[in-house]
Amino acid sequence: MDQYRIAVIGAGPSGLYAAAALLASKQPVSVEVLDRLPAPYGLVRYGVAPDHVKMKSVIRVLQKPFDPAQVEFLGGVRVGESGIPLEELRKHFHAVVHATGSSVDRDLGVPGEELAGSLGSGAFVSWYSGHPDFHGLAPVLDHPGVAVVGAGNVALDVARVLAKTADEMALTDIPAPVLEILRGSAVTDIHVLIRRGPQHVRFTPAELRQIGDVGNADVLVHDDGLLAAGVDEPEDKRQKQNLAMLTEWAANEPTGRPRRIHLRFLRSPVRLVGENGRVSGVVVERNRIDAGRVVGTGEEETLDVGLVVRAIGYDAEPIPGLPFDAATGTVPNEGGRVVQGGVPVAGSYVTGWIKRGPTGVIGTNKGDATETVAALLEDLPELPVPPHPEPESLRKALAEYGVQPVDWTGWLRLDAEEVRRGGVRDAERVKVATMAEMLEHAREA
Repeated sequence: MDQYRIAVIGAGPSGLYAAAALLASKQPVSVEVLDRLPAPYGLVRYGVAPDHVKMKSVIRVLQKPFDPAQVEFLGGVRVGESGIPLEELRKHFHAVVHATGSSVDRDLGVPGEELAGSLGSGAFVSWYSGHPDFHGLAPVLDHPGVAVVGAGNVALDVARVLAKTADEMALTDIPAPVLEILRGSAVTDIHVLIRRGPQHVRFTPAELRQIGDVGNADVLVHDDGLLAAGVDEPEDKRQKQNLAMLTEWAANEPTGRPRRIHLRFLRSPVRLVGENGRVSGVVVERNRIDAGRVVGTGEEETLDVGLVVRAIGYDAEPIPGLPFDAATGTVPNEGGRVVQGGVPVAGSYVTGWIKRGPTGVIGTNKGDATETVAALLEDLPELPVPPHPEPESLRKALAEYGVQPVDWTGWLRLDAEEVRRGGVRDAERVKVATMAEMLEHAREA
């Protein structure tokens, strides 16, 4: 075989680290990265908060395979329903690496969750990050109170974005319609509901520190006096740093800043209440820790909020044509090789969250992709030869299914338009946030 053809489905960090690992192997491979959106970078573009400019700089690493055209980008290509079927795609490649992530918000499982004004953090973050699927979300921010449920970095991101001024957010890549909604926000109090104690949280210390740096908001710790009484210092280094910050903040009094971020420890939402079909409050139960387990005390209070954002994790959607474990939200695999009934599915591989579940940070995907690619390369000599490996054959198949891909040059046109918009607003870029506009700029002659 002169060259093995590999498809990577998903142009986020996990997929692009896999593409880079394939190139670094020096094996005779050609790699094509497919994504259903006309823009690459996945979670870095649509999951990292707009004001996390330093974190977004990883794009410089992720784009490297595309710059010298070692890897081909095929954007706007949906694999499966309303696109090209996976079984058709397999006819053109020796192997397919699935890097589609986990994008379904988990539910709280409490009464009232169906009310308007109850949102998952995936949807909310995608909205303010300019994901075209969520440009019409337009959450109503006309109530002073917001509850954010969760004890992870995403919960802090949501709280921080809501607490900052619109002028601060205007310096980011946030889309213009989102900025206008934030500019009209009536939110003054953001309540972060954390079911465990301050000594247990696993925020990244840098992320926790950033909410303390928000000049527009006071950070107030509600922990039932635990920190003042003294708690056992955790062994984990990050938890120690968090505890030191939280202990300092616990002594804070409000200074009269326009907004307040309330960190409410040992609190769990038990139901959402509403008026006229919309959230008007959240009933919260106090917890205690008993032998390491969280136990409800039965003591309840109601917070006056008009929006509840749950940031309690994500699940994946099954990939048609592949096995799926609903309990873990992953495709069953061994070291990245897809397995069904204990038997490897020839030519099928996974990496990223669809492989291991929604855990880790962006960099975690690098080692994960390396493991998957090592398994793929080991299997290459034994993989069946696809019936139509010619590149032009894939283009013909895409056309037959009505798919008109956006190539790397098309993305660069869209990229240039975003940079142009950023120049108007004194930002590095401003995202184009509707699919129609993205395609219009990408395909502009």
